Amino acid sequence: MKYARRDFLKTAGALGFSAFLAVCKSGSIARTVIDAGVPETKGMGLNLRTWARYPEKTDLMMLADRPPLLETPLHYFLEDLTPNNAYFVRWHYAGVPTHVDLRTFRTQVIGAVDRPLQLSFDDLRTKFEAVTMTAFSQCSGNSRSFIQPRVPGAQWSDGAMGNARYVGARLKDVLNAAGVKAGAVEVSFRGVDQPPLQASPHFEKPLTIDHALSGDPIIIYEMNGQPLPMLNGFPVRLVVPGWFATYWVKCLSEITVRTEPLHNFWVDTAYRVPTTPGYNEDPQHPSEQSTPITRHLTRAVFVTPEASVQLKRGAPVDIQGMAVDDGTGIRRVEVSTDGGRTWADAALDQVIDKYSWRRWRMNWSPTEVRGYSLQCRATNAAGETQSTYQWNHGGYGCNVIQTLDVEVLA
Repeated sequence: MKYARRDFLKTAGALGFSAFLAVCKSGSIARTVIDAGVPETKGMGLNLRTWARYPEKTDLMMLADRPPLLETPLHYFLEDLTPNNAYFVRWHYAGVPTHVDLRTFRTQVIGAVDRPLQLSFDDLRTKFEAVTMTAFSQCSGNSRSFIQPRVPGAQWSDGAMGNARYVGARLKDVLNAAGVKAGAVEVSFRGVDQPPLQASPHFEKPLTIDHALSGDPIIIYEMNGQPLPMLNGFPVRLVVPGWFATYWVKCLSEITVRTEPLHNFWVDTAYRVPTTPGYNEDPQHPSEQSTPITRHLTRAVFVTPEASVQLKRGAPVDIQGMAVDDGTGIRRVEVSTDGGRTWADAALDQVIDKYSWRRWRMNWSPTEVRGYSLQCRATNAAGETQSTYQWNHGGYGCNVIQTLDVEVLA
């Protein structure tokens, strides 16, 4: 069964704004493989991609279905905001929520607080000041498939990212309403998704108390002017701007203020990177020192042209992309059309928001019939830029200078 966006909203309005999605007998979210003239799979070898359509989503590249890992095609990044129905999806366990009833759903604030809270969806919308923020998000393993030598994990290309405008309540305001006790050192966050076995650790991630109270993280209930899609965390989600999406806990149901740091698989083992600059390590001698991955590294990505497009000699080419960092601010993007021997500045679009991506563009007319290697690199206001080579054992935080090989015909 396919659910149009209007059907979801109609059901939501009739049932106290509850969200319902079809459930297969297997218990997974119902999925309909594309049947609109687009093949189920396309590509060759390691670049083979399966295309699928989930409820509330358009045709996305599917890396896995249990749990759903869905990648956004590049052409959706030609706009400032990534449409909700094209926004990438990444869950860790197959037991993802398929039904949330807002009459009973609560986000609880517990632990080292003076007043434990049980906040309804309406509480978050009406009892706290609403703030608006446009922020970029990406999976820590975005672009992992390009890392050489290859590493295990979801083989994302460049589409495990997106940019959206959010409305929500400051985490700081929610914590202040609960009254954080002296001695608190961390705040951790958990959603309603369930691990497959009782012994498996819940997906739970922490922030330091200072970060949690900084005013930057927000608990969102609106995405691009609409309720969040179920697969992106309906009804409320934590947004930690400038940090990788592993901290953006979906379907946020539990906030725990802690007097001791959280230790679990997701902190002590997973999502860790070397402490070296650029998260770099030698494939033959992996680093023994690691730390949880946190902030975005500075990076530029091509959106157009795509590698499959055939270019014509003398015909103008619209080169576009986006650049991201941790919120410091993109100062410069450079483009090379000769494999990095020479560079020219691209034009930067206006800043959208502090934690948004920044779009860039350049016009280029190839003069010869041959292959060209295009490259792009970003530099932020702190002088942080990109490396020519990068490798770490998790394939995390890719910010190597991107190379795009294109063919120019007569």
